[in-house]
Amino acid sequence: MRFLAACVVAALAVALWIPAATSAPAVRLSIVTGTTGGVYFPLGGGLAQLISRHIPGVQTTAEVTPASADNIRLIDRRPADTIGFVLADTAVDAPKAEGPFKENPGRPILIRTLTPIYNNFNHLVTIDGTGITTIADIKGKRVSLGPPGSGTEVTALRFLEAAGIDPNRDLRRERLAPAESADAIKDRRLDAFFWSGGLPTPSVLDLATTPGIRIRIVPLDGLLPTLQRKYGDLYFRAVILKDFYPGTPANVPTVGVANLLIAHRDFDENLAYQITKLVYERRGELALVHKEATNITLIGVKGRSPLPFHPGAIRYFKERGVEGF
Repeated sequence: MRFLAACVVAALAVALWIPAATSAPAVRLSIVTGTTGGVYFPLGGGLAQLISRHIPGVQTTAEVTPASADNIRLIDRRPADTIGFVLADTAVDAPKAEGPFKENPGRPILIRTLTPIYNNFNHLVTIDGTGITTIADIKGKRVSLGPPGSGTEVTALRFLEAAGIDPNRDLRRERLAPAESADAIKDRRLDAFFWSGGLPTPSVLDLATTPGIRIRIVPLDGLLPTLQRKYGDLYFRAVILKDFYPGTPANVPTVGVANLLIAHRDFDENLAYQITKLVYERRGELALVHKEATNITLIGVKGRSPLPFHPGAIRYFKERGVEGF
């Protein structure tokens, strides 16, 4: 009787285990994004929900990270289960083991584009009373260049080089995320900060709507010829419309750079196809999370990424008849 009872218990355990096992996701996917004060994180959270809901067997979460450079390193370490958002100017250095990836000489990071998403607008943010109206005015000031491992830091250092400013000698340099930077400006512990982000960036908007503060965004378009001579058309002219940040007195000409959704070269081809397709088919739902998703477009896809495209993404673009594929 004891033997029969044990058999019944075992059979019940197996019966209960089988549905649980078969219902578990076959793939646990991570989307590496950025800090909570930028656009990458909410957009990544929205995309994670869409993938979990619409691609069978895939459970997806969004990770907070410093952003582009660290995202590329994470994708390199976890090639089968990680995708992420990156700036095009940071991404182009990874396959060449240059820039922030010099620590791996001779070992390129083999990343591929799933799709360009929206464009980033480079901000140099300050407020009335700092005396900063041009990039040259930040000399001697307390300035954040973005958190370590971020694309903002990579871009800010290039902008300083183009302006002839030494980040170590000419500034009191900080390395803060945008939300931390905005808080530090409110407390008068910081004079300005660089940020590369979509419009509007939540932390910049928060600063702009703080009572008693008048925000100023410094024009950066004068650096564009120098940047393009060295880096080509990775950088382009862009304009931050005054409507995005209350209190901004006029539109601000600046420098833009594309954002990319990327994966490792070895990422599953069919899953890459499904994710790329989902981004375009569910773009309207992503736009409910952040309106920068409305700028995801099939127009000019091929020319907006300096990286090769993933084979799964190429299959989708061919199906849609996108030029260049």
